[in-house]
Amino acid sequence: MSGRSYSTVDRLLMNFDVGLRTLLGRPPVTERPNPADACQEVELDEGERRLSGRLMRINHSGEVSAQGLYQGQALTARLPEVRDKMERAALEENDHLVWCEQRVRELGTHTSLLNPVWYFGSLAIGAVAGAAGDRWSLGFVAETEHQVIRHLDEHLSRMSPRDAKSRAILEQMKLDEGHHATVALHAGGAELPFPVKLMMGAMSKVMTRTTYWI
Repeated sequence: MSGRSYSTVDRLLMNFDVGLRTLLGRPPVTERPNPADACQEVELDEGERRLSGRLMRINHSGEVSAQGLYQGQALTARLPEVRDKMERAALEENDHLVWCEQRVRELGTHTSLLNPVWYFGSLAIGAVAGAAGDRWSLGFVAETEHQVIRHLDEHLSRMSPRDAKSRAILEQMKLDEGHHATVALHAGGAELPFPVKLMMGAMSKVMTRTTYWI
């Protein structure tokens, strides 16, 4: 039996549903276990807890942005197999989204109030990248994931070694982001021009620095 063919309107409605779930509810996940569950909670001092909470808030917002990016790209991707890769990657990123939100709450802080801005901004960027062509769209995914890995490394270097739960989540995220980048490149992703990489890095800094506080 052949799969159902979705119209543009169908995809817009599904995208809207994903956006609502990402921002207000529980998005669909792969049901992989949270890596933090295997770690023992320790009593962090106030400074350690505050720093971990703010860093995990940034990572949560990064996953909100990733959802917007992948959904935007899936919306405009031309080849069905590319669209499928974007949607599968988005589903795996949902695991990160749920893990990060749970850890943010455990650390006694809140998710970013600016998450709707990050989601819809990334949705627009992803749609433009997808419309530019599948090679550029996949290249954009790969570069995004490489930049995320660098951010995760920075957070791991700043976070208390005693915060095993947060660190376990970030380590698993690193593995997944690296896999997504590799899949995108093997699927035909193109190397992005250096100015585009610089612009992406600058936009990422705006998001991370703002989300640290808000």
